[in-house]
Amino acid sequence: MKLSVIIVNYNVEYFLEQCLYSVKRAMKGIEGEVIVVDNNSVDGSNRMVKKKFQEVILIENKENLGFSKANNQGIRLAKGEYVLLLNPDTVVEDDTFQKIVRFMDDHSDAGALGVKMLDGAGNFLPESKRGLPTPLTAFYKMFGLSSLFPKSKRFSKYHLGYLDENEVHQVDILAGAFMLIRKKVLDEIGLLDETFFMYGEDIDLSYRIIKAGYKNYYFPKARIIHYKGESTKKSSVNYVLVFYNAMVIFARKHFTSKRARIFANLINIAIYLRAFVAILSRLWNRFILPVVDTIVLYGGLYLIANVWARQMIYPEGGSYPMPFYYYVIPSYILIWLLAVYFTGGYDKPIKVRQVIPGLVIGTLVILVFYALLPEHMRFSRALILLGTVWGIASLPFVRALMYWLKVPWVQLGEKQNKRFLIIGDKEEAERVSSLLGSSSVKPEFVGLVSHEVKLEKEDAFVGSISQVIDIISIYNIDEVIFCSKSISHQTIIDKMTEWKNADVVYKIAPEDSLLIIGSHSIHTKGDLYTVDISGIDTTVNRRNKRLLDVFLSLGFLLLLPVLFLFQKKPGGFFSNSFKVMFARKSWVGYYDLSKSEYHLPKIKKGVLTPVDGMKIKSGDKEVIEKLNLIYARDYTVWKDLNIILFAFRELGK
Repeated sequence: MKLSVIIVNYNVEYFLEQCLYSVKRAMKGIEGEVIVVDNNSVDGSNRMVKKKFQEVILIENKENLGFSKANNQGIRLAKGEYVLLLNPDTVVEDDTFQKIVRFMDDHSDAGALGVKMLDGAGNFLPESKRGLPTPLTAFYKMFGLSSLFPKSKRFSKYHLGYLDENEVHQVDILAGAFMLIRKKVLDEIGLLDETFFMYGEDIDLSYRIIKAGYKNYYFPKARIIHYKGESTKKSSVNYVLVFYNAMVIFARKHFTSKRARIFANLINIAIYLRAFVAILSRLWNRFILPVVDTIVLYGGLYLIANVWARQMIYPEGGSYPMPFYYYVIPSYILIWLLAVYFTGGYDKPIKVRQVIPGLVIGTLVILVFYALLPEHMRFSRALILLGTVWGIASLPFVRALMYWLKVPWVQLGEKQNKRFLIIGDKEEAERVSSLLGSSSVKPEFVGLVSHEVKLEKEDAFVGSISQVIDIISIYNIDEVIFCSKSISHQTIIDKMTEWKNADVVYKIAPEDSLLIIGSHSIHTKGDLYTVDISGIDTTVNRRNKRLLDVFLSLGFLLLLPVLFLFQKKPGGFFSNSFKVMFARKSWVGYYDLSKSEYHLPKIKKGVLTPVDGMKIKSGDKEVIEKLNLIYARDYTVWKDLNIILFAFRELGK
């Protein structure tokens, strides 16, 4: 057998499915095997592999063993002359395996090989080739000198930025996301070091290959898409600790005691600095806008109150008492900001006008409290209304200014109805178009583009793949979707690279899948973009659903003596109220279908389900799946309230 492909998976079903489709194509003409080692995923990955890729050897671990141990499980089963360690969040070109096997066959000195990696927007990932992380190299990287001088032979040794990314090179370190290793080399030097749970094992293995007298090659003639990228979690303190601790393990293992001690001290300094920067960065990103809003609101209200006092309240001299400035104005601001928060005004990406509904609701709350206060504590309704006007005028301006300053998580406005191009043959493009139409995206325009260079007369298409750049401009396209059933992955990667300056987002629709997958930036949260049933999965809806559960549970417990009379199972109602209160359940969830074809966002198990909101109590699988789908796709808290009111007597089940 020539090739064994080993993929370690942990809760990335969507990416794994797409990866396996690309691997299946690339395996044509090669005697090989694919081994998936699953580290106790709970997202349905194993079920998907068994259903769609029965030829794959699947190892189902009962716990997360980490990257090294899981890969070693696969390597011990591997029968191939070459072993490929491949991440599940990758897409390989159709001829990738033929190219890399041919290169290894032609270069007997090669112990391992890595390829050119691109992110989901077609940009080169510098971690495709790396140098040995000596103390000096690590110093240059950790303190930013490699970023300042990306092409310098002295400062850019970590990513070897001075080497041409399009030429074959002998390098020190290869990325574990795609690492082809000669099996006899592994038999000679041993498997991955299981001391490394995550990160660093690829550096250790690459170095041991070199020490054994073999060469590591960077081979850019083959390319892959790697959605994740190494930069994704750099804002995480946990990432800093795990990654740099792996560097310390490597240094102690391979360097002299003196060099290892210097390296360890350097790493410890870097850990504290990076962790401190990471914490500051997270705090800055989370709280900078509320802090700015507080300063703007307080400054405006302070000026308004002084002018109003002099002109209207105390024309002969005087001002509001100091407690008004110390307590009342801050209380107003707190209520406004909480209302903005609960209406989604601080959910990222920030929308310029999203703050307005929160300010209006906050004003109504303030006026209600104002009416309940004793007379001596009521200063002026006019100040509340003037403060609202000030907030409505100033806070959107603050966001617009941040957008103008190119703060990445601020949007001028969310384009609800995006414009899509779908590239493929007619049948597959229409299938993906139908998928978009049944999703929560609600596309404004969907244009079908033929995957052929020359377009035969066909009314269904707006043009051919050779005309895409012009089509993007003319039709103001936001996203381009490739149908991988119609187009080779090599062509997809070619076009993403060719069109990377077109200011659009690229996605791939795998064959026979209900998902459209992509990640246009290695910094994208979650490293996953799916156009599917996600209405219930928005931050606002999840927060509102949880708030509704809490408020209803509190109300039910307060009115328990009365509500008991209306329940079929009073004991269950009492128990469920506490379970929902403490987030063990939700009042409404999906009807349980363990083999649903839809990838519904995960929510708490419900006391009631969408089926309870209908006049039917049960139905066939298709009806129930449609009810679950509609509930997830078009979710609002009013749906939960309607279901609860309709089936109120069933809350104890």
